[in-house]
Amino acid sequence: MTLQLSLEEGLFQRQTLYAEARRVVVKVGSAVLTDDQGVSANIIAQLAAQLTFLKETGREVILVTSGAVAAGRRRLDKPKTVHEPLKIKQALAATGQGLLMQAYEQAFARHEQPVAQILLTHTDLSNRRRYLNVRNTILTLFEFGVIPIINENDSVSAEELRFSDNDTLAALMTNMIGADMLLILTDVDSLYTGNPLEDPEARPVYTVARIDHKIEAMAGHSTSSLGTGGMGAKIRAAKMVAACGGSSFIGPGKRADILQALFSGEPVGTFFLPDMSRAINQRKHWIAYVLRPEGELVVDAGAARALAEKGKSLLPSGVLEVRGQFGLGAPVHCVDSEGGLIAAGLSNYAAADIIRIQGKKTSEIAAILGHKDHDEVIHRDNLVLFGGSSTGL
Repeated sequence: MTLQLSLEEGLFQRQTLYAEARRVVVKVGSAVLTDDQGVSANIIAQLAAQLTFLKETGREVILVTSGAVAAGRRRLDKPKTVHEPLKIKQALAATGQGLLMQAYEQAFARHEQPVAQILLTHTDLSNRRRYLNVRNTILTLFEFGVIPIINENDSVSAEELRFSDNDTLAALMTNMIGADMLLILTDVDSLYTGNPLEDPEARPVYTVARIDHKIEAMAGHSTSSLGTGGMGAKIRAAKMVAACGGSSFIGPGKRADILQALFSGEPVGTFFLPDMSRAINQRKHWIAYVLRPEGELVVDAGAARALAEKGKSLLPSGVLEVRGQFGLGAPVHCVDSEGGLIAAGLSNYAAADIIRIQGKKTSEIAAILGHKDHDEVIHRDNLVLFGGSSTGL
């Protein structure tokens, strides 16, 4: 498959997806929202106008925003320092979150558009019940005609509770609610084939049909003052969304009419098409992208082929090694003997029991453990492949 489409073909694909998109997530980062004075009131006003426009076209809209730390830093007059302790960032976020929401509330009020705040940590999504509660809250807000404004709860997020960046959070939200499109507004105008400051042959990439290592490598060509995520994180977010059948856009967030330009078909930014050949459902997205693995199962070549090519369950006979201590039902990664990532899944057995039955036949499980709750170490219904074939997903 061609990774990049021609301008004409790409625009046709874009316009088709724009017309069909009924639910959209917009993510704006600190590189767009902030200036030397903190959070920019002008940018907030532009965003409110643009998102209200999007909603008035009949679409449901979510905003994922950064900016709480910057707002708090300005309010408390605390200059940024090298190796700033986490507790300082948490205090700044606690101070700035209310200010950020106040700015959004006032900006959207000018358009008579109600908004609601949702603050999340990774724990809110890794627990299945809480994950579904968040989803139900968002869907109810849509029914009320409200635009949800989502941010990481930086005031309480310790390292183990954090999302890696708000691009990841936005992708998780997109897939959680089954949104059609993720729009990432940043301070670069597009993805480039090379560094435009160094390579006179570098060209903007308008439409990407499929994200692979070549596209991912292009992330290093973009010069930007991006926040925690960077262009690499944005492409990873687009890849997550594509895997669930959604499309993504990365483009200039400081342009006042960016969303109108985008939906009117202007060739702006970089657009990523959905990967419909591998689209996974929301529960498998939760397993693959939300849950953090508690261990690894090293599988032999035969098991690797059975998983990747036939979408089979993982049997104990295919397990070569167990890494980590984890319990029944824990999320784990399946890797090959060279460490290559094959799949993510939920284990039917604890690590200690898998060590005892690894390399054995299913018929031997009961005699070894004294019980047999499952034939499989990971059932195919709880298994998600990374790359390759998606048979059975």
